[in-house]
Amino acid sequence: MAIEHRTVAEDEAETRLDRWFRRHFPRLTQGALQRMLRTGQVRVNGKRAEANTRLEPGQEVRIPPLPDGPAPGGEGRRPLSMADERAARDLAARVIHQDDSMLVLDKPHGLPVQGGPGIAQSVDSLLDGLRFGAEERPRLVHRLDRDTSGLLVLARGAAAASRLAAAFRGRDVEKVYWALVVGRPEAPEGRIDLALAKLGGPRGERTRAVDDPGEGARAITDFRTLDAAKRRVSWLELRPLTGRTHQLRVHCAEALGCPVLGDGKYGGAEAHMEGLPNKLHLHARALRLPHPDGGILEVAAPPPPHMRESFAFFGFEAPRTPKPRHLSPVSRR
Repeated sequence: MAIEHRTVAEDEAETRLDRWFRRHFPRLTQGALQRMLRTGQVRVNGKRAEANTRLEPGQEVRIPPLPDGPAPGGEGRRPLSMADERAARDLAARVIHQDDSMLVLDKPHGLPVQGGPGIAQSVDSLLDGLRFGAEERPRLVHRLDRDTSGLLVLARGAAAASRLAAAFRGRDVEKVYWALVVGRPEAPEGRIDLALAKLGGPRGERTRAVDDPGEGARAITDFRTLDAAKRRVSWLELRPLTGRTHQLRVHCAEALGCPVLGDGKYGGAEAHMEGLPNKLHLHARALRLPHPDGGILEVAAPPPPHMRESFAFFGFEAPRTPKPRHLSPVSRR
């Protein structure tokens, strides 16, 4: 079992180190983690750390071989079961862009990005199936909600992970989401600037809007209505300028008064419609980001089957999905 290094993702800011370990390695006990911390086996950016150390995006966590459980990398380090092998092959078939430094895949609805209590399978647990001949497994540099479909970027190596994490941490990545929401926003387009705060709870992480920005983190989303079925359902283009947990779902429900279709967590019964798929209608449609090797990568993913079904029901016509483009930097002479 080898030592591993992982990069802290953008939406893991301010997470305690012990909670970060519980999220990534749910089988690791607190006592075992404390022993590794006391002996300096776990380090953050090369320095000793405490269990209550607050992590920042882009930091690198050193993970030693874990005792009495899966090796670093979680379930993906063990021999894959037949079910995992099938899932890994299915995920590999969803890779939209691949080069020596990065992968971009179209994550399906319902697949968690990372493991946790009660989660048997995740993107993280299947990463060994996405090596494509590389010596090391790809690395996560950002996350999507379990029920959000669409584009997920993976780094193929430490240097690429550092550059990509920095890009997601800043405002260098342009993100476009599609959402079907219940109702119709009063304005056809605009900007939502509404602070958000995280809440814990027995049913998982939850986010709430706060009037005082000092009580939470500033969150900004630009929105535009692409089409609407009278005032029943609207098709929105969402461009988050920050990356808070559940930002788009809360902004739609709280700021616009239009919860995302299928989002019972923030929209309640109002978010469900008879005759339509009871799934979250939120899709990471497009990304424009700096490539680790230079230039700009533009990539898009088609909407998932349940959203295509709802598009057809309401008569919405989605444009075709363009092929990925790697725009090389202009050479200087």
